[in-house]
Amino acid sequence: MNKADLVNKVSAQTGETKTVVSSVVDTLIETIVDAVVDKKKVSILGFGSFEPRDRSARQGLNPKTGEKIAIPAKTVPTFSAGKLFKDRVQGG
Repeated sequence: MNKADLVNKVSAQTGETKTVVSSVVDTLIETIVDAVVDKKKVSILGFGSFEPRDRSARQGLNPKTGEKIAIPAKTVPTFSAGKLFKDRVQGG
């Protein structure tokens, strides 16, 4: 399912126009991204949480040459599924 499919489904279920639903979806995504960029955790009860995690610098190997390379530290976004979400996916 892509964003257009999501907008169509929500529009059909709520009776709102696709334009309104698309705007809400865009705003929701932008708000979550902005919060994670600001190093905040976003929790949506029953769905899951988005948060930034710091990865420390480490040594890696170039798979082509076998040469050691330095991988710098960075912050990455993570998503952890909530219990309700996990249970539904597992058929419970």
